[in-house]
Amino acid sequence: MGGLANGGSGVGGAGGAGGAGGLFTPGGSGGDGGVANGAAGVGGAGGAGGAGGLFSAGGAGGAGAAGAVQGGAGGAGGAGGLFGSGGSGGDGGYSTTLGGVGGAGGAAGYFGATGGAGGNGGNSGILSAGGAGGNGGNGGLFGSGGNGGTGGTNLTSLVSSDKAGSGGNGGNGGIVFGSGGAGGAGGVSFAATGGAGGTGGNGGLLGGSGGAGGAGGFGKVGGDGGGGGKAGFVGDSGSGGAGGQGITGVGGQGGNGGNGGNGVLLGTGGNAGNPGTGATDGTVGAAGSGGPLQGVFDAVNGPTQALTGRPLIGNGSNGAAGTGHDGTPGGWLFGNGGAGGSGAPGTVGQPGGAGGAGGLFGNGGAGGAGGESTGLTAGAGGAGGAGGRGGLLFGTGGTGGGGGAAGATATVAAGAGGAGGAGGLFGDGGSGGIGGVSLNFAKGIGGAGGDAGSAGLFGNHGGTGGHGGYGNTGGVGGHGGAAGMFGAAGGGGAGAYGNGTGGAGGAGGVGGLFSLAGIGGDGGQGGVNGGAGGIGGAGGVFSAGGAGGSGGFGFFSKGAAGGAGGAGGLFGSGGTGGAGGRGPTLGGVGGAGGAAGFFGASGGAGGTGGSSGTAAGAGGAGGAGGLFGAGGSGGTGGFSTSQGGAGGSGGHGGTYYGAGGAGGAGGSSGKAGGAGGAGGHAGMLSGDGGDGGAGGFGIDSGGKGGAGGKAGQIGDGGNGGPGGVGSPDGTGKGGDGGAGGNAVLIEDGGNGGNAGTGGLGSGPAGPAGSGGSLLGADGRNGLS
Repeated sequence: MGGLANGGSGVGGAGGAGGAGGLFTPGGSGGDGGVANGAAGVGGAGGAGGAGGLFSAGGAGGAGAAGAVQGGAGGAGGAGGLFGSGGSGGDGGYSTTLGGVGGAGGAAGYFGATGGAGGNGGNSGILSAGGAGGNGGNGGLFGSGGNGGTGGTNLTSLVSSDKAGSGGNGGNGGIVFGSGGAGGAGGVSFAATGGAGGTGGNGGLLGGSGGAGGAGGFGKVGGDGGGGGKAGFVGDSGSGGAGGQGITGVGGQGGNGGNGGNGVLLGTGGNAGNPGTGATDGTVGAAGSGGPLQGVFDAVNGPTQALTGRPLIGNGSNGAAGTGHDGTPGGWLFGNGGAGGSGAPGTVGQPGGAGGAGGLFGNGGAGGAGGESTGLTAGAGGAGGAGGRGGLLFGTGGTGGGGGAAGATATVAAGAGGAGGAGGLFGDGGSGGIGGVSLNFAKGIGGAGGDAGSAGLFGNHGGTGGHGGYGNTGGVGGHGGAAGMFGAAGGGGAGAYGNGTGGAGGAGGVGGLFSLAGIGGDGGQGGVNGGAGGIGGAGGVFSAGGAGGSGGFGFFSKGAAGGAGGAGGLFGSGGTGGAGGRGPTLGGVGGAGGAAGFFGASGGAGGTGGSSGTAAGAGGAGGAGGLFGAGGSGGTGGFSTSQGGAGGSGGHGGTYYGAGGAGGAGGSSGKAGGAGGAGGHAGMLSGDGGDGGAGGFGIDSGGKGGAGGKAGQIGDGGNGGPGGVGSPDGTGKGGDGGAGGNAVLIEDGGNGGNAGTGGLGSGPAGPAGSGGSLLGADGRNGLS
């Protein structure tokens, strides 16, 4: 994680790049950028994900950090190895002015299954625009392109030119074969224009469907839908995205539908995007033209249509805007499902229609947006329609429709985003829809983001969970979709900003047999309290758990806890805990590291505690080591001008064998440094105890060092952590050294930690741990 910037015009430190993966292990995730606390600060950029090994996926990019002037850009996902998929891009950081841009998804390797999904754009506040979503990664030679990220929300700007962020473009399919990724949905705006949907990616040269255009975002004026991607020589072109919903009051206007992509040789043109509704409706997009050989099949389409109600080759029909009708299925052989129609406004908003299923080869249709609730007795906004299932053999599930807005008098939740469609046998899952916004700024509740669709058995990526919708209480993010056997699970959707409390992030998707688990969604920022980070997804049999999402920060009170790392699969390590959110009165606790599987190598590291002006958050505890693995390291305590956060305790080693994890270092402070975390205990039979964490620096007093962990029957006790340093100018006192851990049967006790120094003297040194009862020496006492 990059360092904090506390000056008035500082720039937060950039997150470090993830390390390269091994032969079968994925690249490391990039570090999150450092927060810029000053009034003119720029958030640090997230680090790039590491490149995958020969048979493994690239790592996820780190999230950009918050900054007053501009949020940090999300880090790019790492490129996949020769046979690996690309990593997902990191989300852009929040800003009261300009949200950070989402990171681009990493490209798949030459023989990799899919490009990584683009990161979501950062939300903005009162003076500027939301960040654009990142573009999806390209698909190598034969893989699918990744989906574009969702554009960032423009919260309260009254400047008409300050639009919400546009959705990222879908990645192109492989050079030879492969379907294009879907464009990301445009972000939401309240007083200006919703973000435009991203353009769908193009299919591979010889074969592959074009990606669907992303839906425009909700706004006073709805954003325009993105254009559908062009197909390969054989394949169906992508449908245009639906225009965003506009408000039903004075000045409201729906966005224009996107144009469908054109066919090349054999295949159908993409459907036109439906117009958005509002006080004035938008215009429908233009339908794409079919390939020149399409006419050859018209002779058989007629009888097939008459007999079964469905053509052999052709796209399904869209449900009409404002009706909530479902889209119809695509042709039996080739064809994308039709998009669901948007719901009509009313006292209770009408739900959007479901997208139609794809044919044997074809993508599912996007779900329709839910209708707005209106009037003096407005109720709930309509739920977004579910995305259609991808084609039985090849095809990506459709994106869920956005939830309908809840009116200015509504005290119930806005509409939930629709669920993403499941992928076909070799297809990816669709992304969940964005939750609806509440226009009741004092009491309203944002809609929940839709859960993403799962990838098919031999598919690749699960879909990304939908963002929660804005409200006085922000909506929670949707869950990420489960992975196929070899791809990566989708990340959880981010929780929404709330005037009171931000929404919690959604849980990451479950990993497949050999595939990565999804990262938990970040918690939403809150005017008072932040929302909790989502938990990381559980690992597949041979894969690690996903990292937890970061806790949201609270502007006037408490930062939220980071999400816990996901548990590792049977042979997998635990995921890293998410960082706690910052808050002026109390920083959020870092998320606990996930436990390793029974035969996993190690528990996950705990997340860093959130910073605060009063009391910083403690670091998260490290995860336990399964049966034979090492415990994870505890997270570092957060920084504070008053009381530094305590370091997280190290995770215990495996039940039978394994070293304890090291305790996290205490956070630094302008007054009292945080205590170091205790080292984890070793496994019952064998292993060294973990070392205690160092006490944090404090101007008045350094923090106490953490105690070393106890050894197994055979093994050394952990060393005590050194006490933190106090100010050397006569006003500060050094912290106490931590006690050394005890050995049990054979080996030596741990050394005591040295006392911290300071102008008013040192604290007492830590006592040594005792040696083994059968064989071994006591450790050495620490130095004063």
